[in-house]
Amino acid sequence: MSNCLGLYIEENLIKYAKVSKERDNIKVETFGVMFYEKASDAVKQIIEETYSQKTPISVNLSEEMYNYFDMYALLTKKDLQKAIATEFESYCSEKGYNPNVFETRYAIVDNQLDKDKIKIIHIAENKIELNKRTQQVEGYRLLNISPISMSIPNLINAQVNDNCLIVNIEDKTTITTVIDNKVSNIDILDEGSADFLSKINVKENSYAKAYEVCKNTTIYTSEGRELQDEDTSYLEDIMPTLFEIVSKTKQIINTSTEKITKVYLTGTGALINNADLYFQEYLEDIECEILKPYFIENTRDISIKDYIEVNSAISLGMMGLGEGIPGMNFKKTSLIDKLPDWLKIEIGPKEKNKEQENKAKIIAWDLGQKLDKIEINLLRTCVSILLLIFIYSGFSVLLSNQMNKKSEEIQGSIQTTNEQIGLANADNEKIKEKTNEYANLIKSIEDANNKLAERNKTRNSIPNLLNQIMTIIPENVQLTSIENTTDTHVVINAQSNKYEQLGYLKAKIKTDVILTNVISTAGQKENDIVAVKIEGDLP
Repeated sequence: MSNCLGLYIEENLIKYAKVSKERDNIKVETFGVMFYEKASDAVKQIIEETYSQKTPISVNLSEEMYNYFDMYALLTKKDLQKAIATEFESYCSEKGYNPNVFETRYAIVDNQLDKDKIKIIHIAENKIELNKRTQQVEGYRLLNISPISMSIPNLINAQVNDNCLIVNIEDKTTITTVIDNKVSNIDILDEGSADFLSKINVKENSYAKAYEVCKNTTIYTSEGRELQDEDTSYLEDIMPTLFEIVSKTKQIINTSTEKITKVYLTGTGALINNADLYFQEYLEDIECEILKPYFIENTRDISIKDYIEVNSAISLGMMGLGEGIPGMNFKKTSLIDKLPDWLKIEIGPKEKNKEQENKAKIIAWDLGQKLDKIEINLLRTCVSILLLIFIYSGFSVLLSNQMNKKSEEIQGSIQTTNEQIGLANADNEKIKEKTNEYANLIKSIEDANNKLAERNKTRNSIPNLLNQIMTIIPENVQLTSIENTTDTHVVINAQSNKYEQLGYLKAKIKTDVILTNVISTAGQKENDIVAVKIEGDLP
């Protein structure tokens, strides 16, 4: 049977639950709530009271940040990791953050709007805050650090096609959306139990008393009795916060692309009597209920409400036992964590030497001999040498495996790079072909435009020429023909009974620049009519 101590640590209190698992049976052995001034002292007291000195511990993150990225579903695991890292770096660049100060994890869920893509729930925790949390349980067997939003679904036994919200009203409120038995979205609200507990604490001058007041407060719905003065003194601190939470919960339900059928309430806010009825009034057709761990059965000795009080700690304990969404552990696994328990005992602190000596005496008794101090020291030395050999061998194997793994990754990267270069070269050739094709098309269009412009120019020049000639032609001059022989060359045939009139016409055409390069033939006289041919180019 394996067990784990779940610790949900808030600013003023710690909720704890020691959870055990044997095959598929889960059991909560001991649980409770402890208020503190120094978290590390409270952790020490809880571990001593629950006899958990050697028990693995699972705790919550404190200031995690959530982002959502859409990725193509066909990406390989390696390419997906690179794409997610790139998206997060881009986000940090926009916000002015340094991505290196964050420890990150992610979960993959279905994209409800585009089946060709997947949705990434990306979670980042500042390494400074992560170290603070680690220091609070320093010296004990810390196994798991997980976000409470991803561990709380461990408590529901959801079926496929079940769509629900888990509203966890702790210091801050986390709303976890579960679609088809999978976490789909996380919403973090600034409103939470810290708001009304701090207000009640001012009145009671005790955070523990404020917590008890909260547990004993009853919300009277529209069908309940009339409130007394002693009721309103605390409800006026509690109700504004609950109203904000239920309003935002309703907004999430209304904007969801999937139909939400149930809302679970948990956390400190769920301890307020009739909190579920209050939510039910606002959410109308949505079923609302207090979240009870699915494996807990009603007993006479312990109230179900006592279990519900530490739901957050129970869910974290289950994470430490391997339940829930994999890959959410923010604690890096060290070499010591990978060693077997018997080896950890041997390399433990000096206080265990007496226990080791007793073991040596037992071995000696089995052999029919008693070991003296020298023999015991020699035995310890041999054990130490063996441990060093084991550790050195372990490091060697680990280092060799890491080198082989990195070598494979490098070869894979080289191959991928070469493939990408080949694709880039092929794309470059296609671009060159398209560039030449477009250049030819552009030249053809330019030639056509030039021809059209020339044609339009000539078309407009002839009417202009006629208008200009009409204004300068003498009365006794008659034009017999005007011909546009080539592009801009014009031939005018004119006749008159007076030669000087034809000369005037030629001179006027030349001086007014109606035509350029003006020339004319000598006049030919026939029957008192003089005919000339005037030639020139359109300007």
